[in-house]
Amino acid sequence: MEPVPEDWQRALVIAAHPDDIEYGAASAVARWTRQGKDVRYVLATSGEAGIAGLPPAECGPLREQEERASARVVGVEVVEFLGHPDGRLVAGPELRRDLAAAIRRHRPEMVVTGHFGLTWFPGVLNSADHRALGLSVLDAVADAANEWIFPELTEQGLPPWPGVRWVAVSTTSPTHAVDVTDTVEAGVASLAEHRRYLEALAPDPVIDQARAQVESATAALPGFDRAAGFELYTFGG
Repeated sequence: MEPVPEDWQRALVIAAHPDDIEYGAASAVARWTRQGKDVRYVLATSGEAGIAGLPPAECGPLREQEERASARVVGVEVVEFLGHPDGRLVAGPELRRDLAAAIRRHRPEMVVTGHFGLTWFPGVLNSADHRALGLSVLDAVADAANEWIFPELTEQGLPPWPGVRWVAVSTTSPTHAVDVTDTVEAGVASLAEHRRYLEALAPDPVIDQARAQVESATAALPGFDRAAGFELYTFGG
């Protein structure tokens, strides 16, 4: 198991929903921000369809607020929401254009996104939004570097950005890992900021839910006592 490269200064973490980043990847983010790296978040949706019984008009702003608080726990101050509809992401030109625009705005060297396989485990279907988002992120990295695919972005003052060197995808079958031995607790605290969301999921105390989820997602990997696992894609850079 190889370590995820860390010879970069700026990362952009792209997720479908508030809370997606906090199930494991936030512990890696905490490590990176402690190294002095600039890490920023982009969320495709506001998660407005994510809490049963809470109307989207109320849920969206609440979940945005929880995500911003969660990000601050691990040293992230820039959090951007693209406003796509929760539960209805489509892997197509519109989403790719908005993601390419975000990549051009933030100009990262490392992009991090979530698992987009059909299933989490055999028989456990992954979210349609996750599937659409992850594939679109990979395409958008190439789009962001190409002056001809979305030329309107250049006209809007967003010139091509060919500087992405890697995309690290959270996955259940990792090829690379980030040592999070010293930042698991920060990851737990980050997920616990999604209080209203977690309260709707289960009656257990929020901190207990957060700890169980993060510790499960950052178990030992070969060569690492505690790790966030990723599949690494390399780009020209």
